[in-house]
Amino acid sequence: MKVLIADDDRVLTRLASAGLKIRGWQVEVAHDAMQALMFAMKLPAPDVIALDIGMPGGTGFEVLKKLRQSSRTGQIPVVVVSGSITEADEARVAELGAAAFLRKPVDPETLHETLARVAG
Repeated sequence: MKVLIADDDRVLTRLASAGLKIRGWQVEVAHDAMQALMFAMKLPAPDVIALDIGMPGGTGFEVLKKLRQSSRTGQIPVVVVSGSITEADEARVAELGAAAFLRKPVDPETLHETLARVAG
């Protein structure tokens, strides 16, 4: 399985990447909104995306909306992973089509299980 981790926290992305690679995942990392969109559009597309809300170059909300509008990325499951999100924001990501929501800090096993579940 291939996962795109889109988060500007380089420590978190290194830890998440290492934990997922040990479990057999192919991992690609984006550190800003534009990279996230660019990497999501590349072929072969990721099987699932872990997306932070607060990133440079645009919000995770904007990225999620653009992913859903594209025929190439519209069906890729997205798990929003964020530490600074309100209940209203959580409802908004659900409206925008997120498959799941996880609050930071995320246990590596929980991240793996959630990504695997939504990726099918």
